[in-house]
Amino acid sequence: MLVKVYSAAVQDLDAVVVTIEVNATRGTRFALVGLPDNAVKESHERIMAAIENSGYDFPTRQITINLAPADVRKEGSGFDLPMAIGIMATENQVSTRYLDQYMMVGELSLDGSLQPIKGALPIAIKARELGYEGLFVPEANAHEAGVVNRLKVYGVRHINQVIGHLNDVAHVDPVDIDTRAEFYAHQTDFDFDFSDVKGQEQVKRALEIAAAGGHNLIMIGPPGSGKSMLAKRLPSILPPLTLQESLETTQIHSVAGQLKAGSSLIAKRPFRSPHHTISQVALVGGGQNPQPGEISLAHNGVLFCDELPEFQRSVLEVLRQPLEDRVINISRAKYTVTYPCSFMFVASMNPCPCGYYNHPTKHCVCTPGQIQRYLNKISGPLMDRIDIHCEVQTVPFSQLSKMQPGEPSASIRERVIAARKIQTERFSSLPIGEGGARGRIHCNAQMTEKMLRQFAEPDAASFEMLRMAMERLKLSARAYSRILKVARTIADLESSEKVQSHHIAEAIGYRNLDRGDWAER
Repeated sequence: MLVKVYSAAVQDLDAVVVTIEVNATRGTRFALVGLPDNAVKESHERIMAAIENSGYDFPTRQITINLAPADVRKEGSGFDLPMAIGIMATENQVSTRYLDQYMMVGELSLDGSLQPIKGALPIAIKARELGYEGLFVPEANAHEAGVVNRLKVYGVRHINQVIGHLNDVAHVDPVDIDTRAEFYAHQTDFDFDFSDVKGQEQVKRALEIAAAGGHNLIMIGPPGSGKSMLAKRLPSILPPLTLQESLETTQIHSVAGQLKAGSSLIAKRPFRSPHHTISQVALVGGGQNPQPGEISLAHNGVLFCDELPEFQRSVLEVLRQPLEDRVINISRAKYTVTYPCSFMFVASMNPCPCGYYNHPTKHCVCTPGQIQRYLNKISGPLMDRIDIHCEVQTVPFSQLSKMQPGEPSASIRERVIAARKIQTERFSSLPIGEGGARGRIHCNAQMTEKMLRQFAEPDAASFEMLRMAMERLKLSARAYSRILKVARTIADLESSEKVQSHHIAEAIGYRNLDRGDWAER
């Protein structure tokens, strides 16, 4: 007897339908074909124990299972449930009447209970796209898959629930989630707030500009000056995620298995802070079984690299292409995958090996050569992609001891949202392909050189100020477009249609590390 059950395999951020064909004939052999990995091959023992411990008989016949299409590699343990249902259907223990209406995924425990799987959200999207009536997933993945509307998602704890539903014995109720209500209810719930920060007004201003224009930023200052504390509060002033951005972000975290049990759409922008010992593969993605890396997990959010010079130089260099293109293409002998990675890059570092260069009270023991070698750990091409360089000074006791809180994140966020709205209106009229391979432009940091001439052209006075700054401060040529982008954002924060000289002047002040004499002050 031949039975077909439908499941799915995740590739990139998409899902591919897998038809599980189960054929039972005379004999005792068990065969599994269709390019399965080791986790799928081991399913026979799990399935046999789960069926018997659930009160049913495992067939004493030859079972052949084909996972079609055979040229797509099947990975993970999510095929346990559909294979078990198919095997039982060959013995008429499960009705075949509704099998073509459902897609199902889930890992089986030996007692028949279901364990969570990766990629439930893209599988649910594919099931709705292809017109399936419903999707069976482990209960822990029900909220994740349930955000897909016009699809009945059944969260089940045990294989007996699936059998009962298919046999019309005990129907399982689909999950009912008000996606929009849950999404908007968690958009303003932050653990960190700028009201906790005493002093550091200049740095908070730089972070506000970075958030308003989507600019990359690096903070340089002595230990204990508050660099990490400030960075952790950056998501609280970023514009809220749209539903489309949230869906993209949630898909990435679903494929990577990073979603917590019972969670649905990600409502707040991600903040990823990898340790400086991270490898290239962990940062950009890939591996034997391809997975999104930290830069993709930070999509639509912030990637924070604390103590930037401590990262391996080879690891930092792989950031150059993703920072420009906002996608990462991973090509290996057996696969090629593409993951989105549109993120704000925020970094912090000490000014020198000892950490106290230019400190007001502590003496630096480093020579100018040591300082320069320390700064040279970050290559010029990578520094070229960082728009704002901000020096962070220690906060004096007189400010630390003040009981009055600082400006709350909500107030700063309002100004950032207003500036982003101006940018959205500005770029909405441009063709989708205007940004080249990067797609549509969303903020000032993503502007091309052509757009700079169109939207951020300085007047004569501003151009002369920019020329003098580049000559006197020994700024590099690569700083020119970065200054214009930041100046355009400063103008947007003031609702100014034109980029004026004081906007240029403030933007120039955020290019400290481009100064040829920075380490000699």
